[in-house]
Amino acid sequence: MIALLGCGVMLLSACSSMPVTGDVRPVGGGSQPGDSQVQVYAVAPRDDATPNEIVDGFLESMTSDDSNFRTTRKYLTRRAAKTWKPSAFTTVLAKAPNRSDRPLNDRDPGVTELAYTLTGEKVATVDGQSAYQPLAPTEYHETLHLVRETGPGGKEWRIDNVPDGLLLGQSDFRRLYRSVDKYYFAAGRTTEHSTLVADPVYLRSRTDPVTGMDTVTQAVRSLLAGPTSWLRPVVRSRFPTGTTLKQGVTSLGLDDRNVLRIPLGKKADGVGQRSCRMMASQVLYTLRDLTSARIEQVQLLRSDGSQLCVLEADQAEEFAPDGSSSGPDSQYFIDAKGHVERIPGSTRGTGTPEPVAGPFGSGPQMGEVGVARDEQSAAAVTHNRTFLYVSSIVSDGELPRPLVTSRAKKQNDRLSAPSWDARGDLWVADRDPRGPRLLRVPGGTGKPREVAVPSLAEGRIEALRLSADGVRIALLVTEDGGRRLKIGRIERHGTGEEQQLSVVDLRQAAPQLTDVTAMSWSGRSRLAVVGREEGGVQQVRYVQADGSSPASGILPGLNEVSSIAAADDEQLPLMAATRNDGIVKLSPGDNWQTVVEDGTSLVYPG
Repeated sequence: MIALLGCGVMLLSACSSMPVTGDVRPVGGGSQPGDSQVQVYAVAPRDDATPNEIVDGFLESMTSDDSNFRTTRKYLTRRAAKTWKPSAFTTVLAKAPNRSDRPLNDRDPGVTELAYTLTGEKVATVDGQSAYQPLAPTEYHETLHLVRETGPGGKEWRIDNVPDGLLLGQSDFRRLYRSVDKYYFAAGRTTEHSTLVADPVYLRSRTDPVTGMDTVTQAVRSLLAGPTSWLRPVVRSRFPTGTTLKQGVTSLGLDDRNVLRIPLGKKADGVGQRSCRMMASQVLYTLRDLTSARIEQVQLLRSDGSQLCVLEADQAEEFAPDGSSSGPDSQYFIDAKGHVERIPGSTRGTGTPEPVAGPFGSGPQMGEVGVARDEQSAAAVTHNRTFLYVSSIVSDGELPRPLVTSRAKKQNDRLSAPSWDARGDLWVADRDPRGPRLLRVPGGTGKPREVAVPSLAEGRIEALRLSADGVRIALLVTEDGGRRLKIGRIERHGTGEEQQLSVVDLRQAAPQLTDVTAMSWSGRSRLAVVGREEGGVQQVRYVQADGSSPASGILPGLNEVSSIAAADDEQLPLMAATRNDGIVKLSPGDNWQTVVEDGTSLVYPG
């Protein structure tokens, strides 16, 4: 292959000499993780290429930027080249695949068919919707079948039986693809109170070999195609079903005024202005991290080129994914006396802590706290985890009656820390082994209602955090001897006080961590997590909501972390409560710094 690295050219030939001993060897995947500037071009098989060279060249060429994989298909028979579908899905291995050093049936010198085994450790898949699915490492085993096909130079070895999709090592996957958040509106909300929800997918970092589209255009195309299957039941797109880009559009860019024009097909021609502006806001938030300059305006165009609607960047804040143009930025914690204190917002965690108003600031000793997103009220669990109270934190008053009481005999089997969703509902888990429950308190004041978790047959919820959009929940679940991080989708059935909720389709969010002890949503599609890999030490790291882990996700070392708090605004500091250093913060580009020497249960609102 030929790799262009900006200031030089490197030749990576798939036709180099092969070792003659050993059982398996790694193939391809020589790229450095995250090296997105490397552009790789495939090299066609040479005349009289050996079977080893054909297999290696094919696997190498799958890591290239070859247009429609034309060169890659030259390693296949004519029939296989026509039927192979590289965009069907992608299998991600921990490292580049290993192939058997010798074919399975090469003893006969006159053989006309050969088979090679490919092996590795499968860690993820990316489906046809570009949705990432992490996997606990499992064995990968596949066979490539070769035959001798008549070509221009006579009989040539070619692969005639190949699985659809791409097979990539993790380093090449990170080089070739990037995580992109598409945005859709939460279902069941009125148009006036609509909020956007992130739907992460993985797209090619540069031009997609199959479609010929740049990353921005790929993102718009994926947005128009609709949400991924996992998120689809709880979100809605304002684009009419079947809406596409105008035929032939492969590149979208900003003009000299940072205006982005999106030519649409006929399906969108009759959309009204309100719906069109909501469509434009989906585009704006989806592309905000993909363009080199800030998008100042989005214009959606009809199929005849006339203007459908215009949305200024500032107007899109009405639909901000966190439900407001600027999310809450104060931090709250339990001090040494068991009272709730607040570190004022806009201080980046450096303000002087002050007790909140009301009974939580001066009353009975509390052990865990959760603050509503409007910062007017809070929920607190008593030190012994038996009772859950809700009270104002901006005005004085008496401690009300408890909303939830746990009957568990042991303290660690009682109530979890509470969390608030974007609708103002309060959530808490009762971990009583005799009857574990996930509870929701409508409006933070209503009668607690149990939330079904059908897929949680054996495990027990230890902790929970609601996403800012209110349609996803992060759960720490005890199972198989450790704590696992899982993300569930919140589905709602019915309306009003009789509305029934359930958390469904739980999926692993950090399968590489065998024991997770703390987590917090960080932004709209990411979580800060504290946990350990098998046999490893405690780490603080970021993981995406789809379970993928960025190469730079591990944060500077911090020991004995008991809780962690992150904000919707990723520019606000990451906060942590530790057993030895008190409450500390990590601002972007800085090191951990002590904020309060004695405090626990640190949270941002939510």
